[in-house]
Amino acid sequence: MSYDFDLFVIGAGSGGVRAARFAAGFGARVAVAESRYLGGTCVNVGCVPKKLLVYGAHIAEEFEQARGYGWSLEGARFDWPTLIGNKTREIQRLNGIYRNLLVNSGVTLLEGHACLVGAHEVEVNGQRYSAERILIAVGGWPQVPDIPGRELAITSNEAFYLEQLPRRILVVGGGYIAVEFASIFHGLGAQTSLLYRGERFLRGFDEAVRTHLEEELRKKGMDLQFNSDIAAIERQDDGSLRATLRDGRVLEADCVFYATGRRPMLDGLGLANAGVALNERGFIAVDDEYRTSVPSILAIGDVIGRLQLTPVALAEGMAVARRLFRPEEYRPVDYTQIPTAVFSLPNISTVGLTEQQALEQGHKVKVFESRFRPMKLTLTESPERTLMKLVVDAESDRVLGCHMVGPEAGEIIQGLAVALKAGATKAVFDETLGIHPTAAEEFVTLRTPRAD
Repeated sequence: MSYDFDLFVIGAGSGGVRAARFAAGFGARVAVAESRYLGGTCVNVGCVPKKLLVYGAHIAEEFEQARGYGWSLEGARFDWPTLIGNKTREIQRLNGIYRNLLVNSGVTLLEGHACLVGAHEVEVNGQRYSAERILIAVGGWPQVPDIPGRELAITSNEAFYLEQLPRRILVVGGGYIAVEFASIFHGLGAQTSLLYRGERFLRGFDEAVRTHLEEELRKKGMDLQFNSDIAAIERQDDGSLRATLRDGRVLEADCVFYATGRRPMLDGLGLANAGVALNERGFIAVDDEYRTSVPSILAIGDVIGRLQLTPVALAEGMAVARRLFRPEEYRPVDYTQIPTAVFSLPNISTVGLTEQQALEQGHKVKVFESRFRPMKLTLTESPERTLMKLVVDAESDRVLGCHMVGPEAGEIIQGLAVALKAGATKAVFDETLGIHPTAAEEFVTLRTPRAD
């Protein structure tokens, strides 16, 4: 049977664009449909603009620290509209780059909402297209709990376009998005409260990381309220918001920001038309090669609910393109030892197993930890301390996990991720010479395991 395209990709985010570009480069006839913005969540309302706002928030700390180095910066002030305007221009530039990447790769770009019609057919803007294979890469969408007044809250989608910085803000959630935005708003001068219904935020991270970050955020003056959840939100006569908590307490704010999870963006996708099944969590169910319950339809990225990280979606997109059109180069995605970062202030980064995971998997472990004041802060009044931690298998000496809370944690852990991927032992770390004086050298000078 003859088809209009060999591969039709729904969604021009990180995974979809990667799959489309490389499939086209391998000689396939490829189309991409996108109804919103090129680059997906990461480029438009995720990783990229968030990191730009984190940089902006960190500059306030840099100003304070500069005094210890002889700089006088009286009169410095922050202007939120300038930051947001510059951010938006940068995102528009990146949108253009993504457009050029697709078009120059020979991909047909269709700007409109795509809906599945059948196992080999898609409709966009009233026109139908056939394809031998269809790839769903539509990503996720933030969700707000169904409480009275939920329409008064914002999510990460809206946060990047606020006209003014809120004077008082409640950030609700305990994942990395909540922690990052709480750091951004607090760093830029907003009175910030972080509310989380659990005992402590960042569930799944190493316990030492979680407790250390809590201590550092409290030292910076952020209001952390654990075991707290909002029952209802209402607008007051003066325009401010009144949040009633489940324990009866009442908090007032100018903005309530929810970061309590993301759902797969399946609205109007027509999955039922083709018979595509979902898993028990509501994400598209796929096998190890990203095939859905309909063999001709595949899915990757946040919509399948595995690791919701941009580099993972990129790797999945590459794997699909290779398996379909360059099978001799195909290799499956390795989901182990994937490094990640939380761009809170201070930053978190981690790769490999937490201490708890290592023990649960049956390892006998040695743990090496160091907490210290970074050299840069020794001439300042900042009390911030850095945490570095290695989890080592006591029998094989292999380093199982590497964790850090401190400045540029992501930049440091990225390099160490290569070592862990290569199977480095603690002896290899010990034999590696450090770069002095740096914070990173601490990872190769940890000599004494934790006493317990």
